[in-house]
Amino acid sequence: MTESRHALALRSYVHGASAVPLLGETIGENFSRIAAHHAKRPALIVREQGIRWCYAELAAAVDRLAAGLLALGLEPGERVGIWSLNCAEWVLAQFATARAGLILVNINPAYRVTELAYALAKAGCAALLTACHFKSSDYIGILNALLPELATSRPGALAAAQLPALRAVIQLEGETAPGCLPFAEVLAAGGPTEHARLAALAETLQCDEAVNIQFTSGTTGAPKGATLTHHNILNNGFFIGEAMRLSETDSLCIPVPLYHCFGMVLGVLAAVTHGAAMVFPGRGFDALATLGAVAEERCTVLHGVPTMFIAEMEHPDFAKFDLSSLRTGIMAGSPCPIAVMRRAIETMHLSEITIAYGMTETSPVSFQTSVDDPLEKRVSTVGRIHPHVEVKIIDANGLVVPRGTPGELCTRGYSVMLGYWDDPVRTAEVIDAARWMHTGDLSTIDEEGYCSIVGRIKDMVIRGGENIYPREVEEFLYRHPKIEDVQAFGVSDPLFGEELCVWVRLRAGETMTEDELRAFCRDQIAHYKIPRYVRFVDSFPMTVTGKVQKYIMRERMMEGLRITAPT
Repeated sequence: MTESRHALALRSYVHGASAVPLLGETIGENFSRIAAHHAKRPALIVREQGIRWCYAELAAAVDRLAAGLLALGLEPGERVGIWSLNCAEWVLAQFATARAGLILVNINPAYRVTELAYALAKAGCAALLTACHFKSSDYIGILNALLPELATSRPGALAAAQLPALRAVIQLEGETAPGCLPFAEVLAAGGPTEHARLAALAETLQCDEAVNIQFTSGTTGAPKGATLTHHNILNNGFFIGEAMRLSETDSLCIPVPLYHCFGMVLGVLAAVTHGAAMVFPGRGFDALATLGAVAEERCTVLHGVPTMFIAEMEHPDFAKFDLSSLRTGIMAGSPCPIAVMRRAIETMHLSEITIAYGMTETSPVSFQTSVDDPLEKRVSTVGRIHPHVEVKIIDANGLVVPRGTPGELCTRGYSVMLGYWDDPVRTAEVIDAARWMHTGDLSTIDEEGYCSIVGRIKDMVIRGGENIYPREVEEFLYRHPKIEDVQAFGVSDPLFGEELCVWVRLRAGETMTEDELRAFCRDQIAHYKIPRYVRFVDSFPMTVTGKVQKYIMRERMMEGLRITAPT
């Protein structure tokens, strides 16, 4: 019996036993409770907009927006898209939709016509909160191209042939375009009836109901809408904050995007569940703005993908900023180089910085280092299992492997999504009958329970924290009439971690330049999905059974570019 138990203990299975219970609340209930308890403490600081709200002020604005959304005729369970970079309105929308029983649909602000149309149609969005413009992005222009009926429609009564479910476009900023509702008008639209309804909804909404859809592309082409519940992301945010030992005395600097789990869950929900302050340096990432925000707001917590930390530490004015207030934070989103981690600890005062691992479909974090883990474990692993989560590492036959043996990481527990929105087939491909989420990541778990990610089964490219799925890019490029076949894959890059490369086989008699291919992509797919490297070839390396050997293509490209693979 003793030997049998010992053998079982050495299998790659871990669970997060915890004396701290899961939160059984909706996001709205939790937010109201926290805001009441920390009413006068700083809650939201958005430097670019000059906003400095305490929790009482934030809660009042959230309630006004929630009531305004109900006044538009939106009903619980309907989907509301948000297409914007970081701003105060994004945070208000996150909590207001939860309060009103609506499902917030995160839309990447880098999306262009094709991707935007797909996301809005797939989720069946009834309303869209949109930015006006940012740098080269003309959001209203893109919307007018997609929805020619918008300019002549009555605001809030859109009837578009391509997106029949979409009734209202709410403009977050700028001079209001024809057919759009100004955000301020929606904020003021709710009256006593809508506020009474909000109070009634608080009694009926359940924590297991969907509250958020995040699109994550797949190797089979079109993006999939990971559908997350209040229970999923509220608890994940809470336990992420617990790992960093957050409290109401902390100020969390959030330069990572809100449309992604990193900003929305690891940032906003981790902070709010602990009564901490949220500090937004700007709409998009800027190293100088982030350093200024940390120094001037005396932030104690800083998040970022490795490339953000590198940009901050490499900035010419880095030494001018007093970062001594920093204590902890999270470096995640792509593999974290050990040298970068050590440097951040030494030069940015991040003595308790953590690494987190997860995926959108699991809310997202499954493993995280803690502030008191040994330094070597904090810089070389993704930590140990999160509370109330299970993980097993399996081989190709589905059997749990011994500790230290690589295999596919599968996770189960409160954090696993409901499924992909309106896509039971692809949901069944990743969530099995026992509710294990098959991540596609190759991992190991050592005898102490620390996890290391050693590779990816899915042929995903991670460029500066952005996930690029080659099949999606390939499917788009197949539309070009000159292209007969295309293969996309990643090659190592010292700045972004990976860059996207495509090998293209043209139709007989056709010619094309790299610039022509990139011009075809521009304004149709997100900028980070546009290939950095393009090679025109007559054939691809193949196995005897006809399968393309991307690893050979990758090796040849890296040799030609003189890129050294990371060790």
